[in-house]
Amino acid sequence: MSLDLEQITVAFILATLAGISTAIGALIAFFSRQNNFTFLSIGLGFSAGVMIYISFMEILPTSLEDFSRHYGNFCGQIVALLLFFLGILISALVDKLIPEDLHVKQTQDYEELKICSINEKPVINKALKRTGVLTAVAISIHNLPEGFATFVSSLDSISFGLAIAIAVAIHNIPEGMAVSLPIYHATGDKKKAFKYAALSGLTEPIGAVVGFFLILPFIGELTLAFTFAIIAGIMVYISFDELLPAARAYGEAHHCLYGLFAGMGVMAISLILLDMG
Repeated sequence: MSLDLEQITVAFILATLAGISTAIGALIAFFSRQNNFTFLSIGLGFSAGVMIYISFMEILPTSLEDFSRHYGNFCGQIVALLLFFLGILISALVDKLIPEDLHVKQTQDYEELKICSINEKPVINKALKRTGVLTAVAISIHNLPEGFATFVSSLDSISFGLAIAIAVAIHNIPEGMAVSLPIYHATGDKKKAFKYAALSGLTEPIGAVVGFFLILPFIGELTLAFTFAIIAGIMVYISFDELLPAARAYGEAHHCLYGLFAGMGVMAISLILLDMG
């Protein structure tokens, strides 16, 4: 499989844009005047819908088809499914390996953000600042596989990678808020809070660089099939472990579901249009 410099460059750009969307979350935290998170709840559900649908309807089936073509239908499916669950296991291990005090407990953290008014006078609080910094570290670790997934998917198809980049960017926005709000309240320094939020997202292009050096020298149909199966598992885990709990914490259950089904619907229509093209 041959790749040109333009496609590789676009793949890096998409991974970078998805990562720096944490900075958008910081800006929302600074300039929002109301604690109305309904839109954000729907957006997170939408992101989960996109990632779940594309994982089960496009990424995993592509891997199944490629492995079946090389190893036969039965063995090919076994290999693809084992790699899919390996992706889930890798994500779970990343969660386990993160020290407890660095772990982002999504539902609890987002519930705290909902009652955190940015219009209150900032108070110097070392414990609160530490919370923001540790959250930034945890989010940085979580963002590595997302950058890897965005980059590798873009190598197969720019439109494919764009869909994943958009989904990742949407769910990075509240992560930027989770980093910036505690630091902003602790120090009263918008620049410092923004810097930490932005830096936490820069591990996504680092994940893309890892993908470049690991995958590119061996790029081919089987390599992509192997990678896609693992990526599908990672994306499904992220959706159920991070996106949906956060969406539920920000709004009512129906808001989360509206976004989830809307994301699936938009992704379904997008895939149909891509096939027609």
